[in-house]
Amino acid sequence: MPRPDPVPDTRIANPRAWARFRAIMRWMTLLGIACVIGALAYLYEGGTPMTTTIVIATALGVFLTVLVGTGLMSLIFLSHGSGHDEKVDDPFDERPR
Repeated sequence: MPRPDPVPDTRIANPRAWARFRAIMRWMTLLGIACVIGALAYLYEGGTPMTTTIVIATALGVFLTVLVGTGLMSLIFLSHGSGHDEKVDDPFDERPR
């Protein structure tokens, strides 16, 4: 009979993992801003008419795409660094418990 998954801790106890996550996200925020500037410069140099709608849509789209992608990857590092990955049972593990 399958066992239920363990209830995760309500907070991550490793402050170094949180500090690393925040540092990564600070750098990725700067990268997102640089990507927005690059995308807007590319559109401007390409001769695209730069209406307010295009500027807002491009800025939000590029910035949020960069932050979501890097944020999800950073959460993987946070999970690994906090010890949450070691608490998960492998159902295919052949070793006796």
